[in-house]
Amino acid sequence: MFENLKQSFDKGIEFAFATTEKIEKAAKEFAKENNLNKEEAKKLIDSWIKKSEEIKKALEKQFAELQKTTIAKMNLVTKEDYKALEARIKKLETKGRQPVKEMVKVKPAKKVTPKKPIS
Repeated sequence: MFENLKQSFDKGIEFAFATTEKIEKAAKEFAKENNLNKEEAKKLIDSWIKKSEEIKKALEKQFAELQKTTIAKMNLVTKEDYKALEARIKKLETKGRQPVKEMVKVKPAKKVTPKKPIS
């Protein structure tokens, strides 16, 4: 399970998090090597940036789904579940009676040793 998560994450890192600067640099090099004019180079850069953003969004969606699946398989409580339970507990505590107050720790009494009678 963890291995699948790791593989998905590793594959997506390379494509999804390529910076705009890196994409522009690669597109400019490609345009120069293939003798593209400025307008064609601009279209290429815009196209690659748009594709990168689409890949990033798709990977984020897939990663979120994979996280949900993994959490469900591990039988973990989600934040939403926790908040719902917390609200239920508060409602039950206030329904028909006052909430339970924290117990105060009572210090033990000092041990008194009897005094010897004066003889």
